Order: sequence, then C-alpha cells, then structure tokens
Amino acid sequence: MENTKDLTEHSSRSERKRRDSFGMFDGYDSCSEDTSSSSSSDESEEEVAPLPSNLPIIKNNGQVYTYPDGKSGMATCEMCGMVGVRDAFYSKTKRFCSVSCSRSYSSNSKKASILARLQGKPPTKKAKVLQKQPLVAKLAAYAQYQATVQNQSKTKTASVPVEGFSWGNYINSNSFTAAPVNCFKHAPMGTCWGDISEGVRVEVPNTDCSLPTKVFWIAGIVKLAGYSALLRYEGFESDSSLDFWCNICGLDIHPVGWCATSGKPLVPPRSIQHKYTNWKAFLVKRLTGAKTLPPDFSQKVSESMQYPFKPSMRVEVVDKTHLCRTRVAIVDSVIGGRLRLVYEESEDKTDDFWCHMYSPLIHPIGWSRSIGHRFKRSDIAKKQDSYFDAPPHLFAKVKEAESSGEWFKEGMKLEAIDPLNLSAICVATIRKVLADGYLMIGIDGSEAADGSDWFCYHATSPSIFPVGFCEINMIELTPPRGYAKLPFKWFDYLRETGSVAAPVKFFNKEVPNHGFHVSMKLEAVDLMEPRLVCVATVTRIIHRLLRIHFDGWEDEYDQWVDCESPDLYPVGWCQLTGYQLQPPASQSSRDGQSSSSKQKKKSKSQQYKGHKKISSLQLKEELLDGEEYNFLQGASDQESNGSASHYIKQEP
Repeated sequence: MENTKDLTEHSSRSERKRRDSFGMFDGYDSCSEDTSSSSSSDESEEEVAPLPSNLPIIKNNGQVYTYPDGKSGMATCEMCGMVGVRDAFYSKTKRFCSVSCSRSYSSNSKKASILARLQGKPPTKKAKVLQKQPLVAKLAAYAQYQATVQNQSKTKTASVPVEGFSWGNYINSNSFTAAPVNCFKHAPMGTCWGDISEGVRVEVPNTDCSLPTKVFWIAGIVKLAGYSALLRYEGFESDSSLDFWCNICGLDIHPVGWCATSGKPLVPPRSIQHKYTNWKAFLVKRLTGAKTLPPDFSQKVSESMQYPFKPSMRVEVVDKTHLCRTRVAIVDSVIGGRLRLVYEESEDKTDDFWCHMYSPLIHPIGWSRSIGHRFKRSDIAKKQDSYFDAPPHLFAKVKEAESSGEWFKEGMKLEAIDPLNLSAICVATIRKVLADGYLMIGIDGSEAADGSDWFCYHATSPSIFPVGFCEINMIELTPPRGYAKLPFKWFDYLRETGSVAAPVKFFNKEVPNHGFHVSMKLEAVDLMEPRLVCVATVTRIIHRLLRIHFDGWEDEYDQWVDCESPDLYPVGWCQLTGYQLQPPASQSSRDGQSSSSKQKKKSKSQQYKGHKKISSLQLKEELLDGEEYNFLQGASDQESNGSASHYIKQEP
C-alpha cells in the first residue's frame, strides 16, 4: 500500500508544472521527473493553471524547483544562492540545486556566474560565491520587497489617460527624442537614474500568451524616452511586430532574476515558441554581458515618490492678484510633488494656486517679515487647529548672495523675464532691495502706479540678466512700452533716464551641465496656467536658459524657463504620478483660442493675464475674464551644479 501511495503521489507531482532557476516552466506531462521530488512542494508551490500541450518544454538538468513560502524543507544552493525544496536539490548533501552548480562549485565557470547574476546574486569572486545565504534572510528580503511594492501601489495615484494621445506613438511617428530623466533632478529617480539606456533587459508581463494566469518574459529596451521605454521581447530579433511602450518605473517592470526570486513563471511568447527547443540556453547566450535594472530599483522609485509636504500645511505664497505681496495658503493636495494651494481666506476653496514644492514662489510662514517683503494679512482671526506651519527645512534653498560690500541698488537697470509674459525678456529696474539677497523688480513702461505688479526675484535667480545679455545672445529684448526711439539701444536709454546698469559681477553666471538639447521632448507646466502640464519641446538653449514651445501652439505662447526649473518633467511623468497631461492642441482649438485671446487681451495695467491656453477638457468653455493674475515665475532659484562665464561684455 505504501508503494501505491508513493507512486500516486509521484504521478501527481509529475503532472504539476514546475519552474527552473530562471523562473521558467520546467515540468510537463511529456517530461519525466526524478523520483526525488519532495511532497512538501505540494504545499509550498503556488498553483499554476494547466498549460497547452504545444508549449515548449524547458528543462534544467532534469531538476525540479519550487520557491520559499515559509514552509520547512527548504535549502539554499551554495553556488548560485537559489532557494528551493531540499529534497529536489542535487547530491546526497543537498548542497546544490543542479548538476551544473555542483560542477561549477570548484571551477566557478563563466556560465555559472551568468546564472548567478540573473538570480540577483552576482558572484564577483569564488570566496563570495561559496557563502551561504540563510533562508530566513531570503524570506525577509522577499517580504521587504513585497511590502515596498504594496506601498508603492498605495502612494501612486491611478494614471490619467489622455484620450487619443500616446507618447509612444507621438515619438515613433515623428522620430522625436526626449530629454533623459537625469536632466530633471527634482523628478522621481532624477538623481539615481544611473545608466538605464537602450539594451537594458527587464522582466515584463507576457501579453502574447493564452494562459489564464499572469506570466512573464524578458524584454530589451529598444528606445528610451524619459520614463517611457519601447520594449521588445527576447527572441524577436529584428521583428518589431509586438514592440510595446511602457513606463519603466511601472509596477510590472522588474530586473532580470525577479521571477526566479518571486516564484513567477517565465514563458516565451506564443509567436516564437517554435524558434528554439532550449530556451534556457538561448537566454544564457543572449543575456551574457547584458545590463538589467538594479535589484532595488522598485524601492528607489517608491522612495523618490515620497513627498514631505502634506495637506493642511500652511505656507506663504505669491498673491496672484498682487504680485508684490505674499499671502498665507493651505496645502490642499500633493500630486507628484506639485502642490495645490488654497488661499487661507477662500471659504469655498476655489481660490487656488498650483506650483511645485521646490518653487521659488513658496516660503515658510514668517519669510515675508524676515526679509521685508509685503504681506497680506489674513482676515481670519484665529488659525484653525487642523492647519499647521510647514517646517522651514522643506523649502528649496537659494544660493547665498554676497551682499555685504558693493551690491544692487534701487534704480539700477537690468534685463529680466517678465513673469506676466514669459515669452519676453524685458528692460527692467530694481525697485527695492530686500534682505537675504532678494530684490523687487519692475518692468519698465508697464508698471502699475501703486507698484502692485513688482515681483520678487533672488539676486542669484537665473531669470535676471545684466544689461546687454539679450544683444550678446541674439535674443529679442522687449523695450519699455511706449518707448519710441527704436531700435532700442541701452547706451541711449541709460543716458536718457539718468540710470546706471547693474554690474555684471552681481549676477549668477553658473551654467550646470544640464544635458538638454534642442528638439528634445518633455512635459512642461504652462506657467500662465500653472495647473496645466503640457506636451512640450526645447526649441532654443542659451547657456542655462531654455525656450519651451508647447506643441500645437503658436510661438507666441513659448516660455523662457531655467534648465533646473521644477516645472519641467521627463516624458511619462504625468502617467507615473497620475497627473493629467495636456496633449498638443488641434488646429481648431488653436484657431478658436487665438480669436478669443485677441478679443479679450488686456494691457498689464488692467491686470494682464498673458497668453492663456485652455486644457483639453475645457476647449468648449469660454475664456475666463477674471481679474486675477495667473503668475508663475519661469525659473528655479536652486543652486546649479556647474559654472561657466557667459557674459562677454558690459554695456556702457
């Protein structure tokens, strides 16, 4: 009776589907298995749906593997670190998972090293290879990884698809290139992107499969555009018929070896099952010397998407109706590091303002008083108990300015990006010198009588320039409104106004190695409507200054932005964070908007709103005719990480 029971159990195990050290299926009805397969695997192995008979058989020296779930009877291979059922291991001592690992124990062959690397345990030298890794440590690492994935899924907002627009199709059909992720230090993974590039291999869900369960296969990056990657399954060679785009930071993208450590099956796509009889040998050959994602890639993505600002925090932010002052606002929501701020006095929470948490427009409570900036006091008698001041260390730090000796003075002339029309660099004047290196700037010929449209820039801001900057760099300088002596000449203007130019040495001349190039695609905030993130292109680069063009819109809507601005993002940022992306405008929407803009356009003294674009969800709505500024400064005041002198001369 015992023999009958053993045979029955063995027959049952033979029908069970197994996986080898790559996570591949490794046991089929047509494949005989060694009788040493353990019955304990019945409990430890997750159920796998029946496989079609035509699925290729992938063997691994006749051995059968299963994966840890906390049950007893497990062992760790001393060669490759593989964890499996002890009774299924090779040799009497059960020290190795296969004949190959047993033979490689002494020789430490190249092939064994490749296998170990694919399993996430790269053997750099023999002494390291022979170290045992306790099962408890393996289980703990796996549990930590699962917790990270779950936490990541909780912190991510569901992606918001844009009907009719796909970054992949847009880039492919036009042969565009996108700015790499490491150009955006403030974006997720911006500082730890590493050398992820074309040719990197990953494990992804296999969509070319008729199995009822979720299976995976290895794919290589064919093209990279920001976070978006064009992938091709291994085995398709030059065949692009099943290529697909995905976000490389998505939850279903894993480093090679993840399936093996997670107990997930690797199954070749149905279209190419017939190409090879030994898929494992094929993968070993293809993956020799190949790169994959770091083992902790998913954890790094999750950590880089943790944002310190929380709802109910109080901050000081520019008053969009009077640029010369700040107001208290409450953090209402945080999406991808972007803050929706609601002014404290807004009872219905509709009076809001969008900006990034590293924007130079937001400050800790008490900042205005400390530097002498104008501030609108709230009419609310008592601060609500549910609100609390954001800690000062959360805000972006500005570079210290040497203002102890010779420094900026009131009345000095300079050139500055107009915050009410970010496509223009204008003749400007320093109207007031504040503490800690801050300056109040006014645009010549466009200032309100009460100075309500003065705006605050730090002395190190990349949005202010010395006299002559535009001429040297062949940028059109916008002269004062109503100035009749054209073409504009600084020498004549300074003499006529009895003014002096701010010395070149006072300005920030550092130029980081930002990595941007003309024609690169990205996602950019429309700073005149700062709630909108749009498909955009870099059309010009002047040292650290970028000219951003919004695809589908006329050039008059372009904006000058600093290369380190927190309002620029890699392709795929909206999909990753769940923010709504505005696709390129269609011709009909542009024509309708242009005619409306011409009819509604006001002068700055009448609270000019700038060139205003509407979102894809509001194309049928009328252009708003409110009396508030939609203002957002076009550059980041963060310290650059490089330097270069690009001011050639000082105009007299």
